[in-house]
Amino acid sequence: GSAGFRKRKHDNFPHGQRREEKENVNPSSALMTSFKSFQLELDTRHDKYERLVKLSRDITIESKRTIFLLHRFTSAPNGEEILNESEVKLDAVRRKIKQVAQELIGEDMYQFHRAISPGLQEYVEAVSFQYFIKTRSLISVEEINKQLIFTAEDRDETTNTTSNSHGQQPHTWSLKVTPVDYLLGVADLTGELMRLCITSVGNGDIDTPFELSQFLRQIYDGFTFIGNTGPYEVSKKLYTLKQSLAKVENACYTLKVRGSEIPKHMLADVFSTKTELIDQEEGLS
Repeated sequence: GSAGFRKRKHDNFPHGQRREEKENVNPSSALMTSFKSFQLELDTRHDKYERLVKLSRDITIESKRTIFLLHRFTSAPNGEEILNESEVKLDAVRRKIKQVAQELIGEDMYQFHRAISPGLQEYVEAVSFQYFIKTRSLISVEEINKQLIFTAEDRDETTNTTSNSHGQQPHTWSLKVTPVDYLLGVADLTGELMRLCITSVGNGDIDTPFELSQFLRQIYDGFTFIGNTGPYEVSKKLYTLKQSLAKVENACYTLKVRGSEIPKHMLADVFSTKTELIDQEEGLS
């Protein structure tokens, strides 16, 4: 009737019959042996995936700390000490990436790419930010990958790693940043450069914003060449990149037009107010 309920298919079979079928299964049969091997392989793969997720999280955290440190470069009395300290932090990040490379020995990296991609993007952002502060240019993906070639420090470390397909212990490990991770890291870099622009103006540096404006314009032009033909994540970050460029160009415009009439210690407040207005207008649109 209307108050009844649908009967499940297995309810047609007595519980005793189902119990007898389970008892009649031979655990040593070829079929059960195959399924046990599949279970072991899947469990091993899932455990490795979780280890890579944890390593990626550590890489992300340490890379963010490096970026926060580098933002002190413009206000620190001795910028060289900041750069040296950032290099020490990046070396620690690379040791984490070395563990990722060891986990991926004999594996297809793209099967685990989702686990390590966030950490690699944040590392690219930190390395490119440090490189820009040093050279005022953009680091290439080839230069980044050269820093991610590792060698065994001692025999014990080599013997503890997974053997390769030839049964020999590898003495070098490498991990390549994919072009997509590189592009996403560079897109995030533009936000840090925008913050560097505001910080520089607050410290009385009126030359850095114009350098950053030209640099960000070149990056934006490069991303527009990719357009919608690239991965979805890249096209999605293009909007954020455009926002950062607009804020830096607005800072340069204010410096050029009103820089002589506004005291230097008040320029940062003017930029902050204009930045908030830009965000509100873009939100309303």
